[in-house]
Amino acid sequence: MTASSLARVLALLIPAALLGGALVSQHGFGLFPCEMCYWQRWPHEAAIGFSIVALLLGRRAAAAPLVALAAIAILISGGIGAFHAGVEYGWWEGFTTCSSTAGSATLESIMNAPLIRCDQAQWTLAGISLAGFNAIFSIGGGLLVLWLLAGRGRKAA
Repeated sequence: MTASSLARVLALLIPAALLGGALVSQHGFGLFPCEMCYWQRWPHEAAIGFSIVALLLGRRAAAAPLVALAAIAILISGGIGAFHAGVEYGWWEGFTTCSSTAGSATLESIMNAPLIRCDQAQWTLAGISLAGFNAIFSIGGGLLVLWLLAGRGRKAA
């Protein structure tokens, strides 16, 4: 597999895995997202779209810019995650302090929806919150995709 082929595959797998993990933590373990958690999901969704189109294009020249856009979207999610983690750790103030998961439903569902604060991590592992893990994996993954796309990875094993 060439470096550019690996970049195309990773540009899909990285955001899909991170977005999938967020959805499993929400729907499987009841860790409701705050507003900034949702902000981190949007670039991953865009990256998945860019990378699917790039995979469909195969080795055509138009695929590389789409893979680069996917990598940039992954990096943006990582940047938002780093900002969110800083808010959770109290390093700086966030733009918002809480949000509700009610959506656009009835008044009763809005009143019964949990209030999720953006400045309090719901779950950590070794002191790293989910936003922190998103920052680590997204920034590392986005940089890896760009590195492979630039041909730095040569031939992957």
